[in-house]
Amino acid sequence: MQKRTRLLLAASLVVQIIALRILRNFPDFIERYYSQGVYPYISKLLRYIFGWIPFSVGDIFYIVLVFLAIRWLVKNFRRLTKEPVWFFVDIVATLSIAYAVFNLVWGLNYLRPALHKTLALNHDYTTEELIETTQKLITKSNEVHRSLGFNDSTKIDLPYSQKEIFDKSIHGYQNLEKEYPNLSYSPTSIKKSGWSLGLTYMGYSGYYNPFTGEAQVNRLIKSYKFPVVACHEQAHQIGYAAENEANFIATLATLHNEDPYIQYTGYIIALRYCLNELARRDMAAYEEILPTVNFGILESYREMREFWLSYKNPFENLSKIFWDQFLKANNQSKGIESYSYMVALVVNYFEDKPL
Repeated sequence: MQKRTRLLLAASLVVQIIALRILRNFPDFIERYYSQGVYPYISKLLRYIFGWIPFSVGDIFYIVLVFLAIRWLVKNFRRLTKEPVWFFVDIVATLSIAYAVFNLVWGLNYLRPALHKTLALNHDYTTEELIETTQKLITKSNEVHRSLGFNDSTKIDLPYSQKEIFDKSIHGYQNLEKEYPNLSYSPTSIKKSGWSLGLTYMGYSGYYNPFTGEAQVNRLIKSYKFPVVACHEQAHQIGYAAENEANFIATLATLHNEDPYIQYTGYIIALRYCLNELARRDMAAYEEILPTVNFGILESYREMREFWLSYKNPFENLSKIFWDQFLKANNQSKGIESYSYMVALVVNYFEDKPL
């Protein structure tokens, strides 16, 4: 590659960053022409190409990428002293190409309008409204827990394999599409990650690969969380990049599933978010309301909490710092904290709807 071309590619990274800053001011343009225009064709094409393959192509893609990067560094290390400027120009040029591809095949979805606008929901709520919604979720979660044939103190494990859960997840989206056509999802492409142990040590339940369009779930996580994580990653596939929005869509997709076990996981995940938010806002109210939750549900929470604690390590903190900065750089000003903001969507969605 000629030096002029390499220099132009490197310089284009700055141009891209400026352009994205400008595009943040035009979310409706992004929604119409990208998220609901070009992107659905891109995402479907990627799922048709890679969805039928039983293993994660994206995982292999990253392995090859790391290998090529190490190989390039070894071969070009001497250039660091001989021509350091062009050494770094080549790196920036490569990053510029990767950044452009990332944004074209998925990243522009970070700039689309907030989901509460699309679904015509409020985005603010009071502590009193949070308490009311939490009480509704407790009542419904306890009710479903008992309807599955378990006593209040028994922790429920889903009677399905992970593949069966994947197969069932599409049905929730099919039902949800009737209420919100923009949330239609087909074809399906959801897989267990080959990096599950690594994901666990980094503290992640799953991830979406924007370059291959594959949604991947950590196969080591506990069964009650598995359906919601699958639906969360599928929400990313259909273009909802914000984590709080993907969490909310995953909740709706599980609650719209005909299978009562899948519904149960949606209720208790939504309940957990609301309980956590209530603890942050009003500890006295949290301590008063918590004993009304079936002990078996609390046991599921405890099991998941102990699972993550058993893999706690310093590297997890570093990976979370990186992810926090990545989210902030991609139009999520609260970073990792944005995960908890799905509570606002839950509270306002169920304000005038029965559980």
